[in-house]
Amino acid sequence: MPETRVVFYQEEEGEVPVLEWLMRLLKEDRKGYANCVARIKQLAASGYELRRPAADYLCSGIYELRAKHIRVQYRILYFFHGQNVAILAHAITKEEAEVPPIDIERAITRKLLFEENPEVHTYVEEQEDGQD
Repeated sequence: MPETRVVFYQEEEGEVPVLEWLMRLLKEDRKGYANCVARIKQLAASGYELRRPAADYLCSGIYELRAKHIRVQYRILYFFHGQNVAILAHAITKEEAEVPPIDIERAITRKLLFEENPEVHTYVEEQEDGQD
């Protein structure tokens, strides 16, 4: 099975919600951050094959990556584009039994925007060219 390409969803204005969330998490909970990164790597390796406890299907084409540290639950909501691309659309620190509907709606909205214009909504890491 080919490796799944994992990309971050990017807003038209340039914000990258999941990446920004991960950077905040790195400062607040290094172990939680490491667990989230490990789940993202599992998603890249397994794609559609990834199942509970690592991932779960929510609805409307939206899945959740499930990570935790101690008692804190982290969720990264994602969807697939084609066969081998997973787009990380939204992330939360889960405090309730289920992912709140507003967060699922946010991920669905981002999925629809992405499908309309994948180029605009795909985050591409800037390459270091050594020039200032």
